[in-house]
Amino acid sequence: MIPELHPVLKTLDRYIIKQFLGTFFFILVLIMAVAVVFDFSEKTEEFSKASATWKQIVFDYYFNFVLYYSNLFSGLLIFIAVLLFTSRLATRTEVIASLSSGVSFPRFLRPYFIAATILTALSYYMNVYVLPHANRTRLTFEKTYIWTPDHVDDTHILREIQPGTIAYFNSFDLGQRMGTRFGLERWENGALRSKLTSERATYDTITGKWRVTEYMIRDIPQETNDTIASSRFERIRRGGALDTLIPLKPRDIGQRLENAGAMDRKEIASFIAAEKARGGTHVAFYEVEQHQRSAYPFAIYVFTLIGVSIASRKVRGGTGVHLVLGVVLILIYEFAMKISTVAATNSDFNPMLAVWLPNIIFGSIGVWIYRSAPK
Repeated sequence: MIPELHPVLKTLDRYIIKQFLGTFFFILVLIMAVAVVFDFSEKTEEFSKASATWKQIVFDYYFNFVLYYSNLFSGLLIFIAVLLFTSRLATRTEVIASLSSGVSFPRFLRPYFIAATILTALSYYMNVYVLPHANRTRLTFEKTYIWTPDHVDDTHILREIQPGTIAYFNSFDLGQRMGTRFGLERWENGALRSKLTSERATYDTITGKWRVTEYMIRDIPQETNDTIASSRFERIRRGGALDTLIPLKPRDIGQRLENAGAMDRKEIASFIAAEKARGGTHVAFYEVEQHQRSAYPFAIYVFTLIGVSIASRKVRGGTGVHLVLGVVLILIYEFAMKISTVAATNSDFNPMLAVWLPNIIFGSIGVWIYRSAPK
């Protein structure tokens, strides 16, 4: 590179970074303003009925609402921002002029990836450190003033609350903290030693105990060679009500899946380990949430590479053609991400691979488009 080009390149770098970040934040502010207006119009009735103050609505709900959805849609908005201002450069032949002056295409990409690195670091910091606390405040507000009472959609719920101790509910109502057709089994060395069955079990938040009604407890002795003698010592007890203290709370049985976003790194890792031990049915969902916190920020690099490689071509139709091509690609990306995560949550597909696979596929597509872009 000849020395005379250095000041020009520095000016070009600053110009591209400024345009990249400026266009992105302008679109972000515009989209979030529209989102807040639409959300407020939908929830006006709930807010009028709720006892929440305007301060709570603005700072506890909408401030964190904006943080959450800004980060959620950041990849798409970054992609659109890159397409818009790079297409303008191409339409004004500024890209061709830069390349003709001796600037290589990889060198032309450098300021884009500097800006993308800034946004990736910001997105990762938001995902890992800021959003869990912001989501916790927002979800608490929604639970208090907007949501209907919590419920568990699953039936035939099994939880291993201690090694060898298994609790069963046919169904559970989180709002009333009550489960139907409750069962509690204790196993030793692979053999059932006792079993409690009850029509209903209700959790007492004051005592921390479960009250079971219309219960039967069956104590089973160790097996002997004389099966008749063994069954003779089997003990059965019945009763109308019984308080029992077991290490199980309603939140261990089920919670809204949205609460995964309110857990920080340590909390979600501990929760996943506990869910696996309890035999929870939503382990894969929380693992997907865990891996998405790093996969989504990395996708910014993929979107930037594809966006620049597409929009740097000067084509008939200009920005409109670039925008249509870009939107089609991003919709395919989102569809692929949805398919892979659904496969992870509803089958045995590896959650980490499910989250990273769209990035790998579209990263490869981005490299192919980059190689075929005008140099």
